[in-house]
Amino acid sequence: MTDPLPETTEPDGIEAGKRLIRQSGGKGLSLAERLSERLERLAWRTPFHALRLRGKHPLKLIAVADDPFFGDIERGEALLDGMVLFRGEAVPINALSLARPTFSAPFADYLHSFAWLRDLSSVATRATAAPIAEAIMRHWLAAHETKVSNPAWRADLWGRRLLFWTAHAPLILSSTDLVYRSKVLHALARGARHLDNTAAKVAAGVPRVAAWCGVVAAGLMIPGGDPRRVFGEAGLARALAAAVFEDGGSLGRSPADQLDLVQLLTMLRETYAARRMEAPDVLGDTLTRLVAALLGVCHADGGLGSWQGSAPISGERIEQIVEATGVRTRPLRQARDWGYQRLSAGKTVVVLDAAPPPANRQATGGCASTLAFELSDAGHRIVVNCGGANGALLTLPPTLAPALRTTAAHSTLVLGDSNSTAIHADGALGRGVSAVELSRQETDELSRIEASHDGYVRRLGLIHRRCVTLSTDGRDFVGEDTLLPASARGGSSGKQGDVGFTVRFHLGLGVEVASTADGLAAFLRLPDGRSVWQFRCRGATLAVEESLWIDGEGRPHRTQQLVLTGVAQPGGAGIGWRFHRAR
Repeated sequence: MTDPLPETTEPDGIEAGKRLIRQSGGKGLSLAERLSERLERLAWRTPFHALRLRGKHPLKLIAVADDPFFGDIERGEALLDGMVLFRGEAVPINALSLARPTFSAPFADYLHSFAWLRDLSSVATRATAAPIAEAIMRHWLAAHETKVSNPAWRADLWGRRLLFWTAHAPLILSSTDLVYRSKVLHALARGARHLDNTAAKVAAGVPRVAAWCGVVAAGLMIPGGDPRRVFGEAGLARALAAAVFEDGGSLGRSPADQLDLVQLLTMLRETYAARRMEAPDVLGDTLTRLVAALLGVCHADGGLGSWQGSAPISGERIEQIVEATGVRTRPLRQARDWGYQRLSAGKTVVVLDAAPPPANRQATGGCASTLAFELSDAGHRIVVNCGGANGALLTLPPTLAPALRTTAAHSTLVLGDSNSTAIHADGALGRGVSAVELSRQETDELSRIEASHDGYVRRLGLIHRRCVTLSTDGRDFVGEDTLLPASARGGSSGKQGDVGFTVRFHLGLGVEVASTADGLAAFLRLPDGRSVWQFRCRGATLAVEESLWIDGEGRPHRTQQLVLTGVAQPGGAGIGWRFHRAR
């Protein structure tokens, strides 16, 4: 891969001293919208929808697209051993019961999307992989070829399935059994017609984009598909406009969604290439913006941080994906709409969440992480978020994923032992952060960000403001957390009496902590055994406690955290802290 363009101090849209206000993106689905969605799925079972799916089916595909991404080795090897494996959940291929499934919803999505074809093709030759792919395909056809039901016929899954079927056609269409081949092509044609009528009704964001990608892919690969391709391109353009902010960030604010969109659009671009056709400009332009924003939340080692339930994907994996896109761009330092701010100096990188959580209609598993940050030095994560709420192993305790979404699971301030944005029992986000005010300045000596949120105003009458600065040599990262009475900003304070606060800094895997005798500082030895950072605080009591971190495979690891505690009086409080690279 050609290295990404180096970050520079030249302007990239950052306006020094400008105050930005970003409102949250609305509420969850209304009762009318939920009812409409329910009625739409019920309509799938009607004779009228069955008539829509009738028509000729192709005798073959026009071409075979390339899947430029490498799959998961562990999952691929499990398939070779006769098991479908996803996030710790495993089901034998010969025991797949698709008519009466007992596996989890995430496992079902993996299975029905046929994303496992990528994993299988990454570990085996066509001769070895084809019988395995055909066996699973036969299970799927027996249960879902003619039965239109949820989730198998969900539009976003059909979109993904069409991309994977057309890219890995040699694995599922190499059989000499003509009846089987006919069933596969018949199912593909019916799925394309289903998408023609349902793609526009999918929830905005990644699901709708996936559905329209399937429409376009079908138009490119099924004979006589030019009208469908034109129709699909128009729908895809609208879906991308609704799913991607102007700065290139995805609607759900999740780096995992960002990565998903990058791969979907790249696979679709390869479908155009297989037909020797130029992809629409909107596809390439959006892909470039997506990659820049994605790189903006990557650490110094090139790997993703843990934000909005995403797993900390390795730098090697990110490098492979970016290389496959062919996009060459700098990391985005300030994503105004997506809400992430990036500071970088020397080998030090800081990523700050400076926006409200995504609205319920825009994402599932959103986290109350406003004003949290992650800090890295070269290839080592110093401060992290626990992360992984949407990617943890499915075999872990069911109470863990909700806990990973809380404010306490992120490196930020918690007031009154409550979340900055409420998380309801059903998983939906409630009241809390509705706006974030942001000011950023760049000078020759340092980069400075000041941001505040209103998540605790309604309940506790206090505004949380966090100010951070990174020196130009990357050796000093200084911060201050301030609690201000809302009345001081023109609001009204409903707070009565003192309230406790906790500032947490979750430490990266392998970081060793040694507290000083005065209880106000600690030395942090990084996993290489040579690099040492010093931490010092004021205005709070420092303690070292156990923590948890979810890795890129969804596995939990015991780690530690620096915990600052104190009491905020009605007039507010101020907590200062500093990370200094000692050597």
